[in-house]
Amino acid sequence: MTEPDLVGFVGLGNMGAPMVRNMLKGGKRVLVYDLRAEAMQGFEGVEGCVAADSLVDLASRTAIAITMLPDSPAVHAAVLGSDGTPGLIEGLAPHSLIVDMSSSFPGDTRTLGQTLASRSVGLIDAPVSGGVTGAVAGTLTIMTGGQSQLIDRVEAVLSTMGNVVRTGALGSGHATKALNNVLSAMALSATSEVLHVGMKFGLDPHIMTSIFNTSTGRNTTTENKAEQYLLNGSFAGGFALALLRKDVGMAKALADDLGLAMPLMSACSALLERASDALGPQADHTEVFRYIEQAAAEADDAP
Repeated sequence: MTEPDLVGFVGLGNMGAPMVRNMLKGGKRVLVYDLRAEAMQGFEGVEGCVAADSLVDLASRTAIAITMLPDSPAVHAAVLGSDGTPGLIEGLAPHSLIVDMSSSFPGDTRTLGQTLASRSVGLIDAPVSGGVTGAVAGTLTIMTGGQSQLIDRVEAVLSTMGNVVRTGALGSGHATKALNNVLSAMALSATSEVLHVGMKFGLDPHIMTSIFNTSTGRNTTTENKAEQYLLNGSFAGGFALALLRKDVGMAKALADDLGLAMPLMSACSALLERASDALGPQADHTEVFRYIEQAAAEADDAP
């Protein structure tokens, strides 16, 4: 039976877990679910938090279900079911609402919206930017697409996690997020290349970074990643390279679908594919810095 003050949340990863904690701090009661038992254990005994036994159990107890999952296929599996495992749709009552905060493909989001609408279930997309730091601090930028009346229903919940910005029709939030991550990836790639060239020439990368941050080259990597994760070799940015590769690939696919040739976007996507393949699935996105160094050294050693 639906509990009006209970909000469902699926996906307790690096981003989802702190987002739930901020919802709880904001006075919301949250019904959580994750396929990983260890993720669920992290919320045992937490005041205001309730554990669901399954996706159907979660859906049957709330009128608002939030998903924070790696990609569109994971979202579709959670919502519609997969491999004989029922999804949220099997438990949601008519006029319930799903909020997809994952980084999903915009076209897939619109298709899912049509499927859910045929079952009288609403969908909005609300992907986020700000990384783990923003998720912990509750300062995420939440790019929200969909019908205004649906966003109205959940804006107070989303506001516990950050700043809600309405981007337009369903899918527009996911499109904006993917395009934002293209800029972030380009800043990371370009800054990494510039720092390596400077160091090869004999420049101090710390001095370079401080100069960039007071000059026209300033960007999110020079400000928030160079000293924090690149130059100290920690590579602990908290966002997987595989996910950045996926997001930039989605933006490139969107451009392709629109018939737009975007050479910088294509080059960035290709770079991330090579880096991801070379560094493996567990690599942090900031490890692009060391991949660029390795690739440059290998090219220099080539006959």
